[in-house]
Amino acid sequence: MKLEPIDHALLAGEHGAAAARAMALLVRYGTACGAEHFIPIESAHIDGCLYHGPSSIDFARRFVDLGGQVRVPTTLNVAAVDVTHPGWHCGPPEIVAEQETLTHLHEQLGCLPTLTCAPYQRMARPRRGEHVAWAESNAIVFINSVLGARTDRYGDFTDLCAALTGRVPLAGLHRDAARRPAVVFELPSIEATGLPRDLYFAAVGYVFGRRAPGIVPYLRGLPIDASEDELKALGATGASSGALALFHAEGVTPEAADMPTRGVPVETVSPVEVEAAIASLCRAAQGEAVAAVCLGTPHYSIQEFALLNRAVDGRRRSAATEIFVSTSREIAALIAGDPAFDALRAFGINIVVDTCTYLAPVVRETSGLILTTSGKYAHYGPGNLGRRVALMTLERCVRSAETGKVAAPC
Repeated sequence: MKLEPIDHALLAGEHGAAAARAMALLVRYGTACGAEHFIPIESAHIDGCLYHGPSSIDFARRFVDLGGQVRVPTTLNVAAVDVTHPGWHCGPPEIVAEQETLTHLHEQLGCLPTLTCAPYQRMARPRRGEHVAWAESNAIVFINSVLGARTDRYGDFTDLCAALTGRVPLAGLHRDAARRPAVVFELPSIEATGLPRDLYFAAVGYVFGRRAPGIVPYLRGLPIDASEDELKALGATGASSGALALFHAEGVTPEAADMPTRGVPVETVSPVEVEAAIASLCRAAQGEAVAAVCLGTPHYSIQEFALLNRAVDGRRRSAATEIFVSTSREIAALIAGDPAFDALRAFGINIVVDTCTYLAPVVRETSGLILTTSGKYAHYGPGNLGRRVALMTLERCVRSAETGKVAAPC
C-alpha cells in the first residue's frame, strides 16, 4: 500500500502507542481488501461496544492501557443490555456488569455513549460524500443510501481502529465504482401489493435483500414521498435478509440521479413475492396469546413515537401483554419530559434505552407470541431469543395488545 506521511507517523507511534497498534491492524486489513492507500474519515460509529464475550473487553482495554483516544467524533452502537433498567433483563445477570465495563472502556477512549443503532437520528449527521467508518448494518445502509455519505461495512474491532487513527483503506463503498448499481429492480406499487404502507417497506426490503445479497440495487417504483423512517425500515430489513449496505431509489435517494443504469440487468419484483415475504415473517393465527409487542428495531424516532402516541390514545392495554419500545437515551429523555406523550404512559409502554429487545431479552412471559412492526426484529428475533415472532402493522399490534390475543387483520 502507498502510505502518506500521516500513515507513517501513526505507525511510528508519533500519535501514541494505541494509534500505532490500531494503524498496524488497519494496514493488514487494507492489504487484505486490496486497497492502494488510506483516506481520512470524519466520524466513526462503534459496534464492538456490544458485549459478546471477554474478547470484547480485552480488545478495548488494551487500547485504554496504551493511552488511546479517538481522533474523530465517535458514537457507540447499542449495548447488550439496558443497564438503566436492569430489572427488565431476563438474560444472564452477569452480563450487566460486563456490559457496564465495556461501555466505560470505550468512554475512556473518548467515545460518546450514545448507545443507539440509529445515530443518524441525532442532529449531527454525515453529509453527502463525506467519508466515515460506521458499523451497525442499518446505520451503514441508511447513511450510504439516504444521506449519500460513504462508509464500507465495518465490523467489530475494525471500527475502533478507524476511530483511533482517523484513517481507513480506500476500499469497498468508499470507492465510486463500488457504489454503482449491479441490478435494477422494478417494484410493485403499494396499491398493487394490497399491503398497508408500514408493511410494504419492510416486505420490499426483505425481498430485494434476499434477491441481491451483498450487491447494490437500483430501485424503480418506490414511493417518492417515502419518509426517512420508511427508508430506515426498508434498509434495515434488506440488511438483515441480504447484507444490504447501499441502495439507490429513483427520485428518492440523493445519488440515484447520478447512477448509470444502461446495460444493468433489470428484474421485476412481483406483488406475490412481496406478499410471500410478509407471510414468512408473520406466522400467527388470529386469537393466539400475545406475550409482548416489541417496537424500535431500529431505534424509534420522535416521529414514530408521535404515531404510536396517537395509536394508543384513549385505549387500554391488556395486563397479559407488555409493550417495549427501544430508542436512544436522548429521544427517551425528550419523550419523558413532554406531556404531549401522556397517552404512551397511560397505555403502559416501557421505553428501553441503550439496547434493542431482539438482542436483550426483556419479555417476562415465556409463552405466547412477540409482535413487532420491524422486519429486522421478525428476521432475527426467533434465532436470538428462541421465541415466535410475528410482523404486523402498528394498528394491529395495538389492537392485539388491548386484548392480549392476535387481532384480525383490518
